[in-house]
Amino acid sequence: MTLRERIEWLLRMCLLVFVLAAAAFLSGVMAMRFAIQGREVDMPNLVGKKSADVQALLSARGLQLKVADRIYSEFPANTVVRQSPPAGEHMKVSQDAHVVLSLGPQNVTIPELEGESVRVARIQLLQAGLQLGEVTSLAVPNLPADLVVQQNPLSGTRAASLRVNLLIAQGSPPAAYIMPWLVGMQLPEADRLLSSGGLKLAKTTFAAAPEWPKGTIVEQTPGLGAKVTSDTPIELVIAQ
Repeated sequence: MTLRERIEWLLRMCLLVFVLAAAAFLSGVMAMRFAIQGREVDMPNLVGKKSADVQALLSARGLQLKVADRIYSEFPANTVVRQSPPAGEHMKVSQDAHVVLSLGPQNVTIPELEGESVRVARIQLLQAGLQLGEVTSLAVPNLPADLVVQQNPLSGTRAASLRVNLLIAQGSPPAAYIMPWLVGMQLPEADRLLSSGGLKLAKTTFAAAPEWPKGTIVEQTPGLGAKVTSDTPIELVIAQ
C-alpha cells in the first residue's frame, strides 16, 4: 500500500468515526428530548366532572388532585366548578391540579353575627353549616374585645361559600408612655416612679459596680425614650 493509499484510508476511517459519533450524539439528544416530553402531560378539562372521576382521570396522567375551595353553585355537590391550570396546559407529572368543588345550589342564609362575641358567632356558623373564615382585629374604643363589628357576607344573604369573614373589636389599646431615665436612682425611688405611671417592674438583677453606690440602678431595659405600656416588662440592674 502506497503512502497516498494509506492517507486516503486514514481519511476514510476518520470520516466514518465522525459520522458514527454524530449519529450517536443526535440519537442521545433525541432520546433526552423524548424523555423530557414524556414527563409532560396535558391538563384535562375537569369542570362539570365529579370529584371521584376527576381523581381517576388525574391519576391516570400522573397528576395530583388538590381541593382549593368549596362553594355553592348550580353544579351538583362534589362537582368541579373551576380548575387551575386550565384545560390544555402542559403539566409536569406529579404536579397538583387545583380545583374548586361545588356544594350544590345555594340554600343557606348567612346568620346575623354583628354584635355577638366570636365564640357565639362560631357556634351560630356551625349550626348553619358554615365555617369561620378570616378574622381581622381592629382597635375600637369603648367596645369589648372579641365583639363582631362587621361580617362578610352580610346577614340575610345567600352563602356563596362555607366561610364567613369577621372584623372584631380588639378593645381599647393600653395607654402608652415614654420610658423615663432611671439610671442613678435608688430602687425604691424608681419603683415609685414606675408605679405612678402604671408601669410594672418585672425583674431586678444585682451586679458588681464599684463606681456606683450600693442599691443604685446602673442599667435599665427598655432604654430612655422607648415607648412602653403597662404590659411592657421593665428590667433593672442594681449595684451590689
